[in-house]
Order: sequence, then C-alpha cells, then structure tokens
Amino acid sequence: MPYNFLLPSWGSPGHLGPMLTAAQQLRSRGHGVRFIARADARVPVEAAGYSFAAWQRTPSFTPIAPHGEGTRQAYDQLLFGPAAARAADTRDEIGRAPTDALLSDIGLLGSPLAAEAAGIPCALLAPTISLRPLPGVPPIGSRLRAPHTPKARAEVDAANNRFTEVMNEWLPMLNEARASLSLAPFDHVLELFDRSARLLLAISAAFDFPADELPKNVRYIGPLLDSSDWSKPWTAPWPQGSDRPRALVSFSTTNQNQADALQRTVNAIAGIEMDAVATLGPELDGAPLRSPKNVTLLPSAPHDVVMKEVSLVVTHGGHGTVSRALRHGLPLLVMPMGRDQDDVALRVEAHGAGLILSPTAPEAEIVAVINRLIREPHFRVAARRLGEAIKAEIQSAGLVGEMEEIARTQAS
Repeated sequence: MPYNFLLPSWGSPGHLGPMLTAAQQLRSRGHGVRFIARADARVPVEAAGYSFAAWQRTPSFTPIAPHGEGTRQAYDQLLFGPAAARAADTRDEIGRAPTDALLSDIGLLGSPLAAEAAGIPCALLAPTISLRPLPGVPPIGSRLRAPHTPKARAEVDAANNRFTEVMNEWLPMLNEARASLSLAPFDHVLELFDRSARLLLAISAAFDFPADELPKNVRYIGPLLDSSDWSKPWTAPWPQGSDRPRALVSFSTTNQNQADALQRTVNAIAGIEMDAVATLGPELDGAPLRSPKNVTLLPSAPHDVVMKEVSLVVTHGGHGTVSRALRHGLPLLVMPMGRDQDDVALRVEAHGAGLILSPTAPEAEIVAVINRLIREPHFRVAARRLGEAIKAEIQSAGLVGEMEEIARTQAS
C-alpha cells in the first residue's frame, strides 16, 4: 500500500543529502514524498522531482546562552529556538496535503511536535552519530572513546549526564513550542526522542560504538549515501597500468578553514612515491593552492568512481565521506575540523581502519601516517571488514521498512 510521507529537513548539505537518499528509497517503493525545508534547498529538492515547501515563520529566540560556547549557541539558534516556528509551519504543511507519517531531521525539534498534534507518527532521522545519548556510548561532541575500563565508563556516564543536563536547560523553550500546539509539557527533554515512533540512526551499527542497550524505538539503518552525481565528470590523471599507490584527498564542502590543511597535505604527498586527486569543493574552488606533479586538484569529482581507483582517503572526517570510503574498503587518514568529525574519527581509529591527525599537523607527520596506511595491510583489512557490513546495511534498505511499519500501524 502506498503512503504519503512528509520530510522536514534542515536543508544543509550534510543533512539534505541523506534526506534525498531516504526520499529516493521511499519513492522507489511507490510512496509519495514531499519536503519542507529552508528556501535554498528548493533547487536540489525540486531537481530530484519532489514537491517542496519552505519555512514561512521567523523563529522567535529566547537565548539562554547568547554569548556562550558553540554548543549552547547551537541549541539556541538551531535546535530549540526555532522549534515553535518549525512546529507551526510543519502543522500547516501536514494540513495542506495527505500525510501518513513524518520523517524528520532529528535537529528539527518542532516537526515531531506538529506530528503529535496532528495525530500522525513521526520518525526522527539522525544522519550521523545519535543526538540522543545512548547508554554506554560517548555523547556526540564529547571526543571520548568507547569505554573499556571502569574509569572510562564513569567518564562516559558523566559526559552523558552533562549532555542531557545542558539540553534540559532549554526544556522551558521546548514546552513553549508544545503549548503553542495545545500539547502537554514534557518532564524531560529526552521525551522528545523517546516518544517518536522511531529514531533512525543512519550510521552503520558495525561502525558505531556499541550501546549497553537501545531505547525501544531506536533502529540502525546504515548510512544514507547519495549518488554524488552533482559532481563534475573526471578523467583519471594517472598513467594507465601504474602500480603506484593512489589517494583521494577530500575535505569539507563547507567553510572550515581547510585551505592550509589541504596545502600541507598536498605538499606532504609531493614527497611520497604515489599519485593523488584532491577535490576542492565550492569553498576552495579557485583558491590559490599549489599542486606538485603527482597531485591533481579538481573542483569536484564523483567520489564513488574515484574511490574504485585509489588506495586510501585523506579527509576531514565527514560521516558521509568516511562511510563511502569504508564501503569501498579504503583506509583513512582523518584530520577532524569540528562538528561530529572528532567522534567519527575516533570510530575509524577504534576499528583499526585508519589513523587520526590534527588538521594543523606538520607535513612530516602527514608523510609518516600516509606511509603507514600504504605499507601496513591491517588498515585495509579492517576497512574492508567494515565495508562489507555497510554494504549489507545499505542493501537492506531498512529505512523503508521502518517507515512503512509506522504508517501501517497508524492506518490500522
């Protein structure tokens, strides 16, 4: 039976890409899909053939930490502050066209409230490591490794407690959004995640740190990787039949001040008997970077095609790039620059599929690490093991089954 799904999305590249992949999976099973997101997402959404609505209301912030550190400002400006406006816009869109269920970006805290008010099920989609803390797993942004000793476990438990305590500071703002929809207040911010029909983690269960137990609505569905067909065509720059190692160097497509790190990485590769392609992305396209003979700089390239021809990947640690590299069985040098990248990098390291360096690492350190990744086969063995698990998860298309289940349960 076909269902109609509404997908509220942040619209930023790291979130819209997985949402578009989810939409394609749902549409391929005959379901109706439409989006609501920020206005600049209209072009890629409509180009993919989906109906689009933009947010209409302007968020009214009640800042708790107007001059606080980055995480608190993100709670104000991105998560809790916009909740009431996003809830109202989502409620209007639910009423505009038939809607059997929502698949909402986990960071859009108002959209699941709108679904609750409308009496329809909502699944939250986490495109990377879970925003909802999981027992025994370091919270996102903590930079902690999986605990293997009582001391480490105590540190993780304390970090999870701090994480939820900070989120609970914004509980009054979240309850204001609930009151605007005539919903009863929450007692704890985690109710937002736990009352949703599903919390879908678009990360490999084999790659993530294992939880002691999962809340009953949590499901791992594997990474949602887009087709990367937005990139320009490419021609392999290395001689045919060459047996030299090859690398793909790819840092963020958004501005993370990555130019210096990229230049040092390119300089390091100049001294290694290998070839490389470095994709610049829109932020660095046209930047005054210098490339040696064995490194080709490109504005973009289809990563899936390139990864079939390289030996390793050097990256900032974006979840999509890392998951794609592992799917191809490629070891990684990860140079995290913020957001969830430190957490992703620690998982790469923990599984033995790569190594971590600071983005400020000198060229000599980059040379040493790349040489290790080339010469020590255990990195590739570990990457291939994870890659097989990721390919199986992608093949299972678990998201579609979960969305059909919540819509079917509601209909019955």
